[in-house]
Amino acid sequence: MRIALFTETFVPKIDGIVTTLCETIRELRVRGHEVLVVAPDGGVRDFEETPIAGMKGWRFPLYPELRLAPPRASLRGTIREFDPDLIHVADPALLGIAGLYYSGGNEGGALRLPLVISYHTDLPAYLHYYKMGFMERHIWKILRARHNRATLNLCTSRAMADQLSSHGIQRIALWPGGVDTTRFCPEQRTTAMRERLTGGNPESPLLLYVGRLSAEKNLESVKPMLEALPGARLALVGDGPHHKPLQQHFAGMPVVMAGFLRGDELAAAYASADVFVMPSRTETLGLVVLEAMSSGLPVVGARAGGIPEMIEDGVSGCLYDEGSQAVSLIQGFFGSAERRAKVGAAARIHAARQSWGHATNLLLEHYREACATQRIAGRDFSMAPRPMTFKRMAGRSTLYAIRKLLP
Repeated sequence: MRIALFTETFVPKIDGIVTTLCETIRELRVRGHEVLVVAPDGGVRDFEETPIAGMKGWRFPLYPELRLAPPRASLRGTIREFDPDLIHVADPALLGIAGLYYSGGNEGGALRLPLVISYHTDLPAYLHYYKMGFMERHIWKILRARHNRATLNLCTSRAMADQLSSHGIQRIALWPGGVDTTRFCPEQRTTAMRERLTGGNPESPLLLYVGRLSAEKNLESVKPMLEALPGARLALVGDGPHHKPLQQHFAGMPVVMAGFLRGDELAAAYASADVFVMPSRTETLGLVVLEAMSSGLPVVGARAGGIPEMIEDGVSGCLYDEGSQAVSLIQGFFGSAERRAKVGAAARIHAARQSWGHATNLLLEHYREACATQRIAGRDFSMAPRPMTFKRMAGRSTLYAIRKLLP
């Protein structure tokens, strides 16, 4: 199968979406499938021999890590030359519009291709962290219009599937993420990494967070937890637009901001900590939670988004509603090596069932379903003309402008 993958975020950026797409591409290639990535230009021409069609763009002011790239007319030739069987769009924003235009799912499309859209970012929830909550109603209208063009919509958790369904988005299926259990394992623990993450205090209890440092991750809520845990230390692994505000927020506290870690260093960071904390309430899944669990690390996570679907509360991790609950749970783990080991072992067993191979096999089933159910080729487009209204006129004007951009 030949898949054209449109994404608004890709290498060299580091986040859960990029991890998901990179691991998926690796698994698809192992199975003999070919992928073309269409993404904002990040100065990288290919990913492990998978070609990247980079579109020039600009940095998003509210989130400088994110590059926004409008589609270009030259893209049509690139897509035609690749000759895909299916288009997969991850979180369509600007560039993703081209994927919708060329495929269009059940609504038609310039190249009459099946369209799969995957939902990775709870954008409506993010808005409230950037003082733009007033736009939520309008964002759902945009999401509904885009996702309902798809032959199939994929969500990484049942919570997100229910949310999309409640807002009128149709044809939804599950595509949960995976984890590399060979890389992320308890054996990666090192004395040197623990020294580094504790700021030279390896005997102190160590609380760990891995991920973007951004407003929607709710990391400020960890400060009162740390204040209520005498002698404990916190390591924040990752970076992002909220780095400086968090540096100021935790000033004078036993916190190490380690920046981005990759590969074996990241695996060592997980395995060298005592407890993983996930305060975010906007996670569609939370791959870092799976990575922590695979590393044998007890997770204390907010009971929100897709996190509860990964953790059996009290068995393979613990969930909390309020910060005071989190403190009590973390204290329990810090105070008992036996409990840490027991919950960590259960977490490791759970993570072992969530391989990237399994996730990719499920994705391929969804791809085949989309190709089998695509109805465009047999549709009758000779419909009687409808009366012209202002709404239809505005819609046609928009479509005309898009076609001028993407002829």
